[in-house]
Amino acid sequence: MATAVQKITLSSSRDIPFNKLVLSQSNVRRVKAGVSIEELAEDIARRTLLQSLSARPILDAEGAETGMFEIPAGGRRYRALELLVKQKRLAKTAPIPCVVRDPSTDVLAEDDSLAENIQRAPLHPLDQFRAFQALRDRGRSEEDIAAAFFTSVNIVKQRLRLASVSPALLDVYAEDGMSLDQLMAFTVTADHARQEQVWQALGNSWSKEPYQIRRMLTEKTVRASDRRAVFVGLDTYEAAGGVVLRDLFQSDDGGWLEDLALLDRLVAEKLKTEAETIATEGWKWIEVAVDFPYGHNRGLRRLEGVTAALTEEEQAAIEALNAEYAKLEADYAETDELPDDVDQRLGEIETALAAFDNRPVAYTPADIARAGVFVSIGPEGALVIDRGYVRPEDEALAAEPEPDGEAAITTEPGTVAPAAPRAPRAVITVAGPASEPDDEDDDVIKPLPERLVTELTTERTLALRDKLGTTPSVAFQAVLHKFCLDVFSRYLASGTAMEVSVRSVSFPVQAQGLKDTQAARAIAERHKAWEERMPRDKDALWPWLAMLTGDEQAALFAHCASFGVNALYEKADRYGGSVSAHTVDQRLADADRIAKAVDLDMAQAGWCPTVENYLGRVPKRRILEAVREGAGDRAAQLIDHLKKGDMAKEAERLLAGTGWLPEPLRMADAGDVTHEGDATVDAEGEALPDFLAGDDEEAAEDLDEPHTLAAE
Repeated sequence: MATAVQKITLSSSRDIPFNKLVLSQSNVRRVKAGVSIEELAEDIARRTLLQSLSARPILDAEGAETGMFEIPAGGRRYRALELLVKQKRLAKTAPIPCVVRDPSTDVLAEDDSLAENIQRAPLHPLDQFRAFQALRDRGRSEEDIAAAFFTSVNIVKQRLRLASVSPALLDVYAEDGMSLDQLMAFTVTADHARQEQVWQALGNSWSKEPYQIRRMLTEKTVRASDRRAVFVGLDTYEAAGGVVLRDLFQSDDGGWLEDLALLDRLVAEKLKTEAETIATEGWKWIEVAVDFPYGHNRGLRRLEGVTAALTEEEQAAIEALNAEYAKLEADYAETDELPDDVDQRLGEIETALAAFDNRPVAYTPADIARAGVFVSIGPEGALVIDRGYVRPEDEALAAEPEPDGEAAITTEPGTVAPAAPRAPRAVITVAGPASEPDDEDDDVIKPLPERLVTELTTERTLALRDKLGTTPSVAFQAVLHKFCLDVFSRYLASGTAMEVSVRSVSFPVQAQGLKDTQAARAIAERHKAWEERMPRDKDALWPWLAMLTGDEQAALFAHCASFGVNALYEKADRYGGSVSAHTVDQRLADADRIAKAVDLDMAQAGWCPTVENYLGRVPKRRILEAVREGAGDRAAQLIDHLKKGDMAKEAERLLAGTGWLPEPLRMADAGDVTHEGDATVDAEGEALPDFLAGDDEEAAEDLDEPHTLAAE
């Protein structure tokens, strides 16, 4: 005969007046966590009590019920109700729904309290995201949702953004197929197809770090800090229908602009408008570009112009600002750190004084009629107008104003010209990056592309000029060496790095951003400082030079001599032209001698390998070779499985700060240098990213047998 299953009897539920309830000392919760009592009280006031309290009768010494009840489970709810009673928002005798335990039960009160807290299953984050989305879909604003759940509006936006990720990826997350950090990374874009494409691309990769996901989702975008984006403005871009990708979970520096074609069109239109305004001043020509290359104004004469005089009001304002600046400095001279408001005010004064220094320059109508203007965008996104340049062919021409005040314009391939025929026109040239041949995974490492070598040696030439320009003793020696080669017939003067004439060598092949390098800025600042000291009259130059001290003459000599440096690699003319292979070899050898004399280190000069200037331009074997030399064998082993694009980006990060240089930028006798990164990376792995550092077991399988035995 089958045994009957004993039926379970549940505890009864009843309403008990609040003044008949007391908090039990058997409640196991002692540490405050989660929502505060005040927030819970507000929630109960808004939507009443959602969960009954667990109560037990309080017995007297004889075991009879006293009419009072203790609360072993639900203490936070009890305290919230108690707060509402104190605030007179709830009556003392208000009935409270309670589940009343049988006093004869063998289950301890502590057992009830512990079970209620431990057996409670937390809500899966995805359910929370979707619940917030449901509230939003039903018309609740983000502010209302935040107020209802006592959280910030930003957190609500984050959870709504997580709920908007592709449903397919949300299902993966629900099944623990990806982490919350990975899901956050996908919120950068709202394109579900692109999200799924990136996840599928990472499917066969053992590394699926959030930063990789963000990088892949934004690889075809432009940072909001890009000079073009700052110049146009995000509001204008978005008003034209452009999409800005934002990361709500990390600092994104303003986000990413997705529509590059739209951005370039807006930049071209705004530059054209600015050029048309400038053309009304009567200039003969205007050249417009997003960014001009280094040396774009070489061979052109710069008009001096006359700086507008200060008015009495402006002079008084300058004196007042200087007095205020001096007073603030004196008042806080003894303090180690300036207060924020004082520091801010000093910065404002410096900005205001700098504005007075950048005064407009006036030119004569005759000069304007034969001169031109360069219009571009500065590194910070501000419009840069460089007026007053005269081309050699315009020097002897009489000033003839253009009809109707229009600027003369030439049309070139790749330029954008205004549509209106009578409006001032300007050439807008936006040069694109030079294309490189496709990577070939051959067994043999091929020589570096000639264009890349030329670009690298261009930057080395600029850095060498800067070093020589601040080393007068070596500059004297280099020029004296060239003089001896020219004067004494026993020597052959061909193929030298010092072109003493001083014939400054232009850079027809150069990497983007060369004029913003450390060396280029230093040369420009030094050149401007000398130019401001020199007399404008050519006849006055000789007596002015004679008045300089010996050190000043030496410094000026070094600066001028540095412009003659030519350390460029050039492709030799195989048919016996002006540049032979021997000439180039001799030139580079001579450049090495000068570089050694001035102690040139391209790493200290600011050059470091990036995807744009080297790593993305060479085959994978070259990338691995660079990482092996700069960051150690282990780092190279851990990225050798990546595709070239990811390998180049990861190599850029690994090589940062190692001082590694490619062959064209090294000293001739430098050889293979062991960098600091070798020891630290191989020994401890501190320089490796987290997702690479956790690969010890896999790396151990590749060790040689003797090492394995030693480890055991």
